[in-house]
Amino acid sequence: MGDDQKEEAPEILPFLLKGRNTPGDAEKIEEDDTSCGFWVFKGRFLQRFATEKMYVILYGFAGCVMTMTFAYFNGTITTLEKRYKIPTKISGIISVGNDISTMLTAAVLGYYAGNGHRPRWMGIGLLTIVAFCLLTGSLHFIYGAGEDALKLTREYGGQAEANESFRDTQNDQKLCQTSASGCVQDVGVWVPQIFLFGAQLISGVGQGLFYTLGIAYMDDNGTKSKTPAMLSLSTFLRMLGPAIGYSLAAVCLRMYIEPTMEPLISREDPRWLGAWWLGWLILSGLSLIAAMVLFMFPKELPSSRQRRVKNRQTDSKTETNIKELSFADMLRSIKRLAANKVYVYNTMASILYFFGYMAYWIFTPKYIETQYRQSAAMATMATGTVALGFSAVGVLLSGYVISKYKPSARAMASWNAVVDFMTVAGILCYVAIGCEGSDSLNSLATLSAGNSCSASCHCDYVHYAPVCAPENITYISACHAGCSDKAKDDLGRTTYTGCKCMASSNLLSDPETQFALDGACPVDCFNQFLIFLSVMCLLKLVGASSKSTNLLIALRCIPHEDKTFALGLGSMAASLLGFIPSPIFFGWLIDNYCLVWGKTCSNKGNCWLYDTKSLRYALNLTAAAFIFVAGFLNISVWYHAKNLKIFDEDEAVEKDLELTKTKSQDKK
Repeated sequence: MGDDQKEEAPEILPFLLKGRNTPGDAEKIEEDDTSCGFWVFKGRFLQRFATEKMYVILYGFAGCVMTMTFAYFNGTITTLEKRYKIPTKISGIISVGNDISTMLTAAVLGYYAGNGHRPRWMGIGLLTIVAFCLLTGSLHFIYGAGEDALKLTREYGGQAEANESFRDTQNDQKLCQTSASGCVQDVGVWVPQIFLFGAQLISGVGQGLFYTLGIAYMDDNGTKSKTPAMLSLSTFLRMLGPAIGYSLAAVCLRMYIEPTMEPLISREDPRWLGAWWLGWLILSGLSLIAAMVLFMFPKELPSSRQRRVKNRQTDSKTETNIKELSFADMLRSIKRLAANKVYVYNTMASILYFFGYMAYWIFTPKYIETQYRQSAAMATMATGTVALGFSAVGVLLSGYVISKYKPSARAMASWNAVVDFMTVAGILCYVAIGCEGSDSLNSLATLSAGNSCSASCHCDYVHYAPVCAPENITYISACHAGCSDKAKDDLGRTTYTGCKCMASSNLLSDPETQFALDGACPVDCFNQFLIFLSVMCLLKLVGASSKSTNLLIALRCIPHEDKTFALGLGSMAASLLGFIPSPIFFGWLIDNYCLVWGKTCSNKGNCWLYDTKSLRYALNLTAAAFIFVAGFLNISVWYHAKNLKIFDEDEAVEKDLELTKTKSQDKK
């Protein structure tokens, strides 16, 4: 073979392997690989959008939509627990369904799909998100709003009044009874839980494809000097997703679960159920649009192909082999990655951080509702709009600093460790930010549940329907207060009388003191809530600043041929050791501090009241311990990253391309 033939071999070889194509066929395949569009949605007009900047923006938009769906689920999870009587431990298991499927598919799909048309694989992944949204929202159309929610509407009350005997039966269920009452029947209690878990399983496949392939595509089709800026911009756009998702949840939860009916309770009432299903219809439409957008992108950006051709012309060490896809090669890749100490320690540090902080990603709205007595809409809005806004700022600031000052790998690893220790300090502040009114409310509720007087009233299966005694003590229900009658006062409020099991009833025999008002006693925890929110915003700002540094270390510490597979393997490990066990563990931990369960005939149901003080200590101290260990692992990353290059891109090729473009334009 002559010298000219040797130079042409690397260019022609890939096409010969695809079926002995002629040079003309090779040019056509190369053109197809760099052309925008698919099926009938193609044309020269779309080609102008095949740029690095446009990919970063649209990839960020698609990521924004994806994170919106998961944030919306987290924002509505307490409502789902109440509606379908789901314990927190079970809701934790449901929420990790996507991580289970990510764990099972990310590495394998990343290995094989990474060598295919990656944007189209990402589009397929987003179609699974569409299915996830539709399946989750369809539960409402299958089961409806539920009888418990309908009972609390004016329309339902009007129907009940038409039937006197029915009304009496409903009243008796909440009052002290001399004989044991039947348990509350629940129909198909496991079916919604299985349905929700299955929907999460489907979404995990799309999540694994999107993140594993999307980041690798960005890094392969852009210059390394621009990667930090592109990562920070796409991450910033994705960070808008949780903010919008939580805001959408807050808007939907402000509406009653059956918007056409008028509720008789306020949004602050623990029994309030918002229209959780409404947002899923909106999110499914946005996910479909995002999938179509990613389908449009070419297999390789034109600018990336020009750099690749230029490198082949200037580098004597051209690529002469096509990577063989096989199980044996996959095992060799795993062995190489296992020997990479920077990759291993960085992945372990991320996993421990995720394990500890996952409790706040999923259960922060629930934490705010129980600790500071805020409505579901307020808790969701604070978690999403306010706190995640600071996260977005942190991502942008870190991207600017990295692009401008180009810190070393060791500087990035040391900052990751500092962020971990600052996060631990902030979480310890959470322990101190309690609300005395909320703590005392729950301890008094425990006393009312274990009251020997109310034990004779047979209140085990009475729904949670709090009443407030004159001495500002909340009882779980009128039955637990020993009330025997129900009436309306001059202001139209529901009052319960003859309440023999209240504290005042034991001291005074005056019937005028033996009454209770419908609803829980007011508790003011707003100032403590604002302090908690301030600390949380600071932690979001600091924590988000380490996202880009952590990802850059992960991208630069692995060889090019293992990049997509390493990201998939890291995602699988994070799911197996962090994302999956963490919500289950913290859900179990939260359930351990439940005081009042909504009992049914066959199920313990959801929790209505918690021991807030004990829960605050246990949850925060446990989470802080995991993140504290992650900080020391980042110190190990710092030690082993001394020779790691983050910005080693030779920009001469980029300048030659720009010069070539300028000359061609001058000739025209």
